[in-house]
Amino acid sequence: MNLRQSFKIALKSIWGKKARSILTMLGIIIGVSAVVIMVSIVQGANKMSKEYYERMGTNKITVSAHQWNGADISQELYDYCLSLSDLVMGVTPNASFWSESGIKYNASTTANMDYTPELYLGSDQFAVCNNFTLEKGRDISYLDVKKHEQVIVLGSRVAEYLFPYQNPIGESVTISGYRFRVIGVYAEKDPGSSWSMDNMAVVPYTLNRMLNNNNTIDQFVVKAVSAAATTDAITRITGFLSGRIDESTGYYSVYSENQWMQSDEEYTKTMSLVVGGIAGISLLVGGIGIMNIMLVTVTERTREIGIRMAIGAPRRSIILQFLIEAAVICAIGGLLGLILGSLGTLIAGKLIFDTVLLPNAGMTIGAILFSVVLGIGFGMYPAIKASGLQPVEALRSE
Repeated sequence: MNLRQSFKIALKSIWGKKARSILTMLGIIIGVSAVVIMVSIVQGANKMSKEYYERMGTNKITVSAHQWNGADISQELYDYCLSLSDLVMGVTPNASFWSESGIKYNASTTANMDYTPELYLGSDQFAVCNNFTLEKGRDISYLDVKKHEQVIVLGSRVAEYLFPYQNPIGESVTISGYRFRVIGVYAEKDPGSSWSMDNMAVVPYTLNRMLNNNNTIDQFVVKAVSAAATTDAITRITGFLSGRIDESTGYYSVYSENQWMQSDEEYTKTMSLVVGGIAGISLLVGGIGIMNIMLVTVTERTREIGIRMAIGAPRRSIILQFLIEAAVICAIGGLLGLILGSLGTLIAGKLIFDTVLLPNAGMTIGAILFSVVLGIGFGMYPAIKASGLQPVEALRSE
């Protein structure tokens, strides 16, 4: 008997007992769909996390340094970071504050927005360090910082709120009673988020005395030229600060979002294995169901097996026949589970992430192959048992 005939017999046997076949496949269907949905959700969360870090900017180092006695080392730290030109492409103070009165333009004020915009004190390299790009106008320049110019660059959400029907470039806004000229608008990079990174504005950090009561600027953002340079820059900056700040007189910290991103990726891989393992238990249960039903099939078809063996069918032919039948049942169950899992993934993606989420190709192929392997594995014992029957005893079976 060739493979084609074996598949025909397998499909005929499955079709002949449709209700039993579907119930047998149920464990495989549930297992595969559970694996697909759960792993896809974890991967979707990882994808969104990566996209968030990319919007924030990769190779970005956050530096915090503070002295309990109020001594200001911000300029010294700023100059040192700039001196690392082989590793660093930009550095900016990253002090932020909120204005109770908000940013005002004529009768409009951001104080009435659902989320008050965050105001940053930055340098001419603020956009580079924080992964902002200009949509209109120009950015803060070195001379703006040096001359304490009262200029402001708006995030896209603030610009849209204050200037919904006009170009804001050249217009004046008011912050805490001080007038600022709008010189630029950053392009949108974080749409749809309540606490959007676009809900902000930046002014030269030399206006700290005017807007922020001259509070010490103790946080900086450093943009490294590459991932490798990020690690080296962290080491150098940490060494610099350890020689300037004693733990008894202050504190400092140097870290990169790259580290958090790597930690998230490792966590996601672990979670994928855990949820995949949990969902895989139902696949094993389904496999046991396959073995059980194949043993029943062997019992029902004992006489058929005896006839085939009596006319010269080799043992391997009997084994192959039952293995093919088990594999076909699992493959069909795997396909149905994949379809159900893909639909569940689409629904979960819309409800949880508000996006279109699909299982990746590798997992799709793996789920089908695993189903077939499962069928072969759990069908092996019934197949061997069938092939071991004595023809005379099998022919006597009713």
